[in-house]
Amino acid sequence: MKILVGLGNPGARYNHTRHNAGFIVLDSIVGKGDGIWKSSKRNADEASLNLFGEKCLLLKPTCFMNLSGKSVAAAVKFYKVKPADLIIIYDDIDMVSGKVKTKLGGGHGGHNGVRSIIQELGTNDFVRIKIGVGRPDSSCRDADISKWVLDKFCDEELLRIKSHVVDEVLDRIHNHFMRKVR
Repeated sequence: MKILVGLGNPGARYNHTRHNAGFIVLDSIVGKGDGIWKSSKRNADEASLNLFGEKCLLLKPTCFMNLSGKSVAAAVKFYKVKPADLIIIYDDIDMVSGKVKTKLGGGHGGHNGVRSIIQELGTNDFVRIKIGVGRPDSSCRDADISKWVLDKFCDEELLRIKSHVVDEVLDRIHNHFMRKVR
């Protein structure tokens, strides 16, 4: 079994925000498949799907981003999954909007959701699929970056995430299952 985690913040206020790119991608994947989101005791919404011949649990933590690791660690423990069979999908402000990058291991890169996961699991040995959301104007201060990631995608960006980016993420998940992480 593999666990695919989309990072985001719960609640209607955060729907379609840049910081919820992981939720948006997983919602689109579930929409393409036959999965149904259900609440779990692990502070997460979960859906089960078979992707590329692999049984997968899709997980959206329902705690806020900075506490995502608690939900992820609970799922890893409950389902007895190795961190190497965990794929985290999340936003990255240091990448151009719509770009997708896959990475195995590494640090948190300033992302508090990933930081929480590393802290709770005690390892960084998991796959990350980063979704570029870009940065605001270079004259913006750090406080403006928080506002930027909590702002909603424009219609064009959201459409790109739900189509091109989802397809690219699925391709990268397939490649990972085939053990060809790029």
